[in-house]
Amino acid sequence: MDFHDSTPFTPPFSTVDNPRLEFVMEVRLKFPEVYTMANVPSGGNRSAVLVESGTFEGPRLKGRAVPHSGGDYAYFRPDDVAVFDARYLLEEEDGTLILLNNKGFLWGRQPDTMQRLRDWAFSDGEPVDNQQYYLRGQPTFECPVGKHDWLTKHVFIGVGERRSDGNLLRYYALV
Repeated sequence: MDFHDSTPFTPPFSTVDNPRLEFVMEVRLKFPEVYTMANVPSGGNRSAVLVESGTFEGPRLKGRAVPHSGGDYAYFRPDDVAVFDARYLLEEEDGTLILLNNKGFLWGRQPDTMQRLRDWAFSDGEPVDNQQYYLRGQPTFECPVGKHDWLTKHVFIGVGERRSDGNLLRYYALV
């Protein structure tokens, strides 16, 4: 399939009985610092991690995350589910700037998983296997009309892994 073509997809494409996903890119981000607002009026906590560096690569895209162009402003609900709200810039190798907006959830499959994830990320704790948590996102993209505007015309999902200094996310288009 050619994402650069603005015409409708040709088979195999998604149908109501057979949704199809196509790998778009892997994004690796580093955000070693965290800022926390504890006990916000709605309950829970708000945190911010700012993108320090990162890369992305896929069959049709390759480049870097623009340092300090944004971050993730997660709300940690009282039930210890992180509702993330990330916004930052990607710069494709050809110079095109792409705004990535990603909303989603991170929660532990066991009662202590989220605390262990925080300990790993921010207190040099032991790594937590990605099978022990759910990290999924729903990204949208904004970019100039042209070579990469196919990103603005599709629905995407992301599956992620937490790393000690950031995240790894793989994005897929629903075609």
